[in-house]
Amino acid sequence: MDSSVAPVTIDNAHRLNPTKLSSQKKPSKGGWKAAFFVISVEMAERFAFYGLAGNLITYLTNNLGEPVITAAKNVNTWVGVSAIFPLLGAFIADSYLGRFKTILASSVIYFLGMVLLSLSVSVIPMHSRKAVFFTALYVLAIGEGGHKPCVQTFAADQFDENNPEEKAAKSSFFNWWYLGIVTGASVAIVVVIYLQDNVSWAAGFGVLSGSLAVALAVFLIGIRKYRKQRPTGSPFTSVDQVLVAAAKKWRVSETHGGRGICYEDDRRGGNHVKGQTMSRNLVRTKQFRFLDKAMIIDDKDTLSKTRDPWRLCSLNQVEEVKLVLRLIPIWLGCLMFSAVITQLHTFFTKQGSTMLRSIGPNFQVPPAALQSLVGLTILIAVPIYDRVFVPIARKITGHPSGITMLQRIGTGLFISILNMVVAGLVETARVNTAAKHGLIDAPKAIVPMSVWWLLPQYVLTGLGDVFTIVGLQELFYDQMPEEMRTIGAAAYISVVGVGSFINTAVISVVQVISLRHGNEWLGDNLNRAKLNYFYWVLAGLSAFNLCAYIWISKGFVYKKVENNDERVGEGKASGMGGYLDVKV
Repeated sequence: MDSSVAPVTIDNAHRLNPTKLSSQKKPSKGGWKAAFFVISVEMAERFAFYGLAGNLITYLTNNLGEPVITAAKNVNTWVGVSAIFPLLGAFIADSYLGRFKTILASSVIYFLGMVLLSLSVSVIPMHSRKAVFFTALYVLAIGEGGHKPCVQTFAADQFDENNPEEKAAKSSFFNWWYLGIVTGASVAIVVVIYLQDNVSWAAGFGVLSGSLAVALAVFLIGIRKYRKQRPTGSPFTSVDQVLVAAAKKWRVSETHGGRGICYEDDRRGGNHVKGQTMSRNLVRTKQFRFLDKAMIIDDKDTLSKTRDPWRLCSLNQVEEVKLVLRLIPIWLGCLMFSAVITQLHTFFTKQGSTMLRSIGPNFQVPPAALQSLVGLTILIAVPIYDRVFVPIARKITGHPSGITMLQRIGTGLFISILNMVVAGLVETARVNTAAKHGLIDAPKAIVPMSVWWLLPQYVLTGLGDVFTIVGLQELFYDQMPEEMRTIGAAAYISVVGVGSFINTAVISVVQVISLRHGNEWLGDNLNRAKLNYFYWVLAGLSAFNLCAYIWISKGFVYKKVENNDERVGEGKASGMGGYLDVKV
């Protein structure tokens, strides 16, 4: 805190040490025994989501007769909406229902949506099938909106940061959380997609409905083991108060108009609920100094008998708003990554459908099943990252996590560039093979090139997820204000949603420009299309995005708390935006 500013506190009484309190008695709720129930529910939900999303483009093109480009845009739109709705779900959870009730309600909605989807491909008449199918899709999107932002945060809430043992367990939670949901997704891609392609779509979706029913039952079994946090009201009210108070005092300074002191509401020490993480006082930082005016006590505040929260805010409130503002540029810097990984559900699958997929004389690998390679990569890479890479990197850098969260995210962004370059080269080889065998004008013919040539781009997609997606999960949980962690989870999820919309926009622009020059890049006939050029356009955009990300992260300051000068997160990143060097 600046020495020129004297803090004023309301209650500076002796406070109980929450660490000692939580360490005296082993808590009966929370911990891994509760988190496992929540992880099981998320695994089932991911099983259902990827069992649908992984092969959705195949159903739209083969069963509903949509062109490839239209189907790709519909998939992107649905994925995007499913990832944007969590912002609304997080607001409802934090303001009204709480995380537990929101998860419960959204799980019921999700189950009903999957049942409706199963009916749409079986008993619904053909003339109404498409309308009912898309209605069911967006019912599922509503369920996703409540489930996605709450379930991960609810699971993380089972670990008390003021208990040293639980805090240590929480440090590995995000890696193993992601490992669990990837397991569910991978099983769905292998099993459910096989049923869809070789038995029936009704059978495939029926299995997904059954898994959601079991997941809901499992979630309720653990009801007595959960730590539940009550809704705290709208998390945006505090943000609005800081912005309004700073605007009202825009002419006030600490030396002119102000009294040289700031208001610090010491409200956090005595309200600790046993078994829940206690909020901590934040250290004053030098970024966004214009917001500091909101906590300066001027003559009008001194004369007032009660504090007006829309005119005078605490240091903690101001610093929490700064935390949110710092994350916005990082959020923007990760959108192109999501635009790249969206190819997994669309053009990667269509590429595979044109290639040799035989294993033995009688078995054909479903093209969408290749997405299981991403899950397999993650299943292998996460334990290696956690047990091998982190200890080695820790010895080199001295950092507890081996590398910082920003470094981890940036590494994934670089991998996404490499992914698109490799995908373009493989597609060039596929088209050349088609031309060599006279198959350019035979879009339904199988090109005599093994589908395993696509292996590198699927592996790179998985590696990119291990670095960027897990890094984003940790960053948006760790660096958000503790009252806004559900919003933080929704914000990181929305990266995928907005990235899907960006990918749709890039497709539309590429189509317009290529058609204008008489050479369609993304037509139904992939042998005549220029899908490799499209991949390289994404690589170029991603390279530009990585440069912007490095520049943005150069000034990122991690959360700091008043606890023996403890700094939550990584300290201040510097040198290539925290990508090559970290100073604490």
